[in-house]
Amino acid sequence: MTSSPNPSSSRRKRLLAAVASVAIAGAIGAGAIASGTAPVLAEAVRVEAPQVPSFADVVQRVSPAVVSVRVKSKVQPASDDSMFFGPRAFEDLPNDHPLKRFFREFRGDQDRDGGRRFEHRERRERARPSSQGSGFFISEDGYLVTNNHVVDGGSEFTIVTDSGDEMDAKLIGTDPRTDLAVLKVDSSDKFTYVDFADDGKVRVGDWVVAVGNPFGLGGTVTAGIVSARGRDIGAGPYDDFIQIDAAVNRGNSGGPAFNLNGEVVGVNTAIFSPSGGNVGIAFAIPASTAREVVQDLMKNGSVSRGWLGVQIQPVTKDIAESLGLSAEKGALVSDVPADGPAKKAGITAGDVITAVDGKEVASPRELARLIASVQPGKSVEVSLWRNGKSENVKVDLGTMPGADKQAKVEQPAPADANLLEDLGLTVTRNEDGKGVVVTDVEPGSDAADRGIQAGDVIVSVNSKDVSSGDEVTAAVAEAAKSGRKAVLMQVMREDTSRFVALPVEQG
Repeated sequence: MTSSPNPSSSRRKRLLAAVASVAIAGAIGAGAIASGTAPVLAEAVRVEAPQVPSFADVVQRVSPAVVSVRVKSKVQPASDDSMFFGPRAFEDLPNDHPLKRFFREFRGDQDRDGGRRFEHRERRERARPSSQGSGFFISEDGYLVTNNHVVDGGSEFTIVTDSGDEMDAKLIGTDPRTDLAVLKVDSSDKFTYVDFADDGKVRVGDWVVAVGNPFGLGGTVTAGIVSARGRDIGAGPYDDFIQIDAAVNRGNSGGPAFNLNGEVVGVNTAIFSPSGGNVGIAFAIPASTAREVVQDLMKNGSVSRGWLGVQIQPVTKDIAESLGLSAEKGALVSDVPADGPAKKAGITAGDVITAVDGKEVASPRELARLIASVQPGKSVEVSLWRNGKSENVKVDLGTMPGADKQAKVEQPAPADANLLEDLGLTVTRNEDGKGVVVTDVEPGSDAADRGIQAGDVIVSVNSKDVSSGDEVTAAVAEAAKSGRKAVLMQVMREDTSRFVALPVEQG
């Protein structure tokens, strides 16, 4: 006889089987943990990308050579009398006058009795903080470089090192034309110093690290790249700045811009900023310029430069056309002082200087830099474009004077006006017989567009001296007849000479 299965027993068997399965799985998991095999997890995101080089090693090595420069200047009050804070006209008012009482209260000075008083100051020289900038050591015995505008007018100089030590420094020499200065710390210590780089190898796009003292905060490091070379910002006659985009602010002046080898590629000296703060456009004096100037300052306390003795201006397209030049290059001589080396060598106004010792002159500033790099007394060969052909002359350079003085051209009263209708000019004879005086300029004419004004004196036309309107007309006609599209006029205004090219009608 067969018995039927017990439902209760069947459920019990299934439950036991399930428990056994869980136990087996748990044992397997425990065995995995016990054997040291970690469970598989999802990996964190990681991007393999080129890494920007760290500047930490460079900064660590060069920072001890960079210092803050503090400058004090002497000030001297105007008199022994009481100093009054307010318009000087009110100083003579009676003491009980309402306006004088107002300025007393506005100033806020009180005496011991609670009343208002003036501040009394002795007439004596006192030192006060004047400026703050940056600098860097260039020798272990304490010579350091900064900007001339940082130390200008200073009487006391203090440098603060990266470690916080303060030391007095003395001024060795300055060069306002390149805005460089050299200080010296007298100490038995040996200073960490840096060297100048070969800036001829610096390329646009190279990394630079600027170290300095912005806003008086102390040693601060910023980084960027070289943005441009050969910038002319109108700061001086030898502008040839390296433009960088590393953050440079007030107080960075005189500080160095380093390459990744820890060499100084430039001395930070100026920024372009509508707001006064960093906008990513800073200018540094190239290392090659700084090296030459600094060596002269350390040796002599000043810089001696060659002097040619000419006033020059750019060669524009119109001027090049009027002179028959094939390119807008060179430096046009606008005036030659009587006592200068150029005058002795026979260089005259209207000549175009195209080369010096075989080195091409592309612009007036390049000519200035070439001549300045030659020691006074040395002879150079100057290539000229004169009367439609090239000539060479030898010039014994002089020493650049501190300031050039030239005689002014007196402006006579108009008389016997001569109308040069095609040029838009009305001229009259000059009383001293030199040139013709412009008495009127037609608005919208080529002459007006090129800046000629009433009162200017036209001295020559196409290198020919003129003393009457008829001579001007004849010179213009001759230029047109020879096929020239422009006529070159030498124009004097006060003590300045320049050349202006005016287009002429053909046929």
